[in-house]
Amino acid sequence: MAYHRARRHNVSPHGDDCCLAPPSPEFLHVTIMDSDTIRGLQYVLNIAVPDIIIDNMERRIDYVVFDMDGLLIDTERVYTEVNNDILGRYGKIMTWDIKAQLMGKPRIESATHLLSLFPGIDITIDQYLTESQEKQDAKWSTVQLLPGVQKLIQHLVKYNVPIVVATASSRRNFVRKSENLKEFFDYFQGNIVCADDVAGKTMGKPDPYIFLYAAGVLGKAVGATEQCTEAEAVERGKGLVFEDAVYGVQAGKRAGMSVVWVPDERLLDAASPSPYVPDETLASIEHFKPEKWGLPPYDTI
Repeated sequence: MAYHRARRHNVSPHGDDCCLAPPSPEFLHVTIMDSDTIRGLQYVLNIAVPDIIIDNMERRIDYVVFDMDGLLIDTERVYTEVNNDILGRYGKIMTWDIKAQLMGKPRIESATHLLSLFPGIDITIDQYLTESQEKQDAKWSTVQLLPGVQKLIQHLVKYNVPIVVATASSRRNFVRKSENLKEFFDYFQGNIVCADDVAGKTMGKPDPYIFLYAAGVLGKAVGATEQCTEAEAVERGKGLVFEDAVYGVQAGKRAGMSVVWVPDERLLDAASPSPYVPDETLASIEHFKPEKWGLPPYDTI
């Protein structure tokens, strides 16, 4: 049976009015000593379970989903340089509050939104897309892995933790961005979900579709829409998303997964308040502790 997430009042998640409230956190704590089940019920019933209840249990993450741009590789630097190079001709600049609105969006949607913020400049969307692509292509060969990324991915692979990339980049751009990092991306064994793979199904993050699709690529029965069954909600709760973008955090939480946010420090001041809060915020993937999430700890030397 499929469920819509219930609103926060005494209404059955089936949609019919009744006198029974969702089970209390105390009930869950006493009767269900399993954090995945609690997270699944929390998602389906839309009830607030105190973090201390879940944090005191062992988190069991079964698979990990990674964003790419600005999270695994330093491509956000390239986007910023190119956008400001083009906008600079018109005396404009892309500030971080603007950039926050673009991160995680597919290329066309991102360009359309960017230019809508500068209605007075004399450049069409097609012209912008052509010029920006040429400038970006000239810079992709310079991108590098961000700190801590190689260590984490190698560690997860060593312990057979399923991993997948879910990026708003097109397949074309992924190939160019990863040209000098092929050995690294081979760790994902072809589990790379690009914008092309979900075209026509989503307008991009914060819609959760790409993360659900990515989990499906790993063989996880999570469903394809925000609406889900109890079993799908429990399976979603076993996933961990790494993101650097605000919209990516929202997408991950809407997908019913846990989210580790690794933002550029400049994004912290620019990000607007959101009801979707990451489960953990890190300055760098270097600071991630796998054991906190029920994953094998890093090997000690």
